Amino acid sequence: MTRDWWKHLVLILGAIIVLAPFYMMVSYSFKSPGEIDRGEGGFFGRQELMVDERCVALRDPNRDEIAAIAPKYPGLSDNDIRAVIIAEAEAACSMRPVAFNYSKAFTEAPLLRYLTNGVIVTVSIFLIQVAVALPAAYALAKLKFWGREAVFGLVLFCLLIPVHAIALPLYIMLAKLGLTNTYAALVVPWTISVFGIFLMRQFFMTVPDDLIDAARMDGMSEFAIVWRVMLPTAIPALLAFAIFSIVAHWNDYFWPRIVVTGNRDLFTPPLGLREFKGDGDGSFFGPMMATATVIVTPLIVAFLIAQRRFIEGITLSGMK
Repeated sequence: MTRDWWKHLVLILGAIIVLAPFYMMVSYSFKSPGEIDRGEGGFFGRQELMVDERCVALRDPNRDEIAAIAPKYPGLSDNDIRAVIIAEAEAACSMRPVAFNYSKAFTEAPLLRYLTNGVIVTVSIFLIQVAVALPAAYALAKLKFWGREAVFGLVLFCLLIPVHAIALPLYIMLAKLGLTNTYAALVVPWTISVFGIFLMRQFFMTVPDDLIDAARMDGMSEFAIVWRVMLPTAIPALLAFAIFSIVAHWNDYFWPRIVVTGNRDLFTPPLGLREFKGDGDGSFFGPMMATATVIVTPLIVAFLIAQRRFIEGITLSGMK
């Protein structure tokens, strides 16, 4: 055994800590409530037919409904008619756990609407962050002006300020402007990313000055250099920043929970999970985990597609 065995052990333990919750989330999305409660069924569960009790309850007839259909069941009492209707409802409401969980994920709450809101919010934030970060990073990396180092120091200082520390002032400001329960409340506070400015500044420091001087000799303005010269070279760093930004705001529960208080049409994907929180018997743990799986899957797919560029962007930005 090599002397580096402990490094491999730490990596294995880290992988287990990271993957275990994801494993349970996906596994629970396949299982019935009984299998979840008893901790059995393996990863996929036994997939035996189960009855959706809520579906059956919705088909349970009242007295007036029984009286209306009584001619179809001559010779049967009201209780017998109800028992027949319930038996038919149980047969119609039987399904596999995986179908139950994922169908409930989309029918108990407007999940597609929440996913659309997530796309609108995260993409809007990222695009505005890029529009702000690129010129600012270029100025800090390549332009010489009085106080440049002080401004960069301020950027580093802002990296140390936790989001929760400024949440209350931001909320009060938005409330006074009447912007709560709007897309603006979800987007505007995060349009300036000091991390994005820092990351892009570190990348621009690696760009040769000769490239910029050549652009200036061709008559380009500083603004044109940012978007026509620096932007194409910064694609790896932008992809790295995109992963950080989109993941952070796609998964954000804290801020949307504060500024979206009554309008369900503005719920983001994490807020959509609240639609399943009220079932103390655990009957909706499966749909909740199915919803979480649907929410997380786009991020995983995006990272797998962009992982090479992501690693390249982090390396070239000097973040090791």
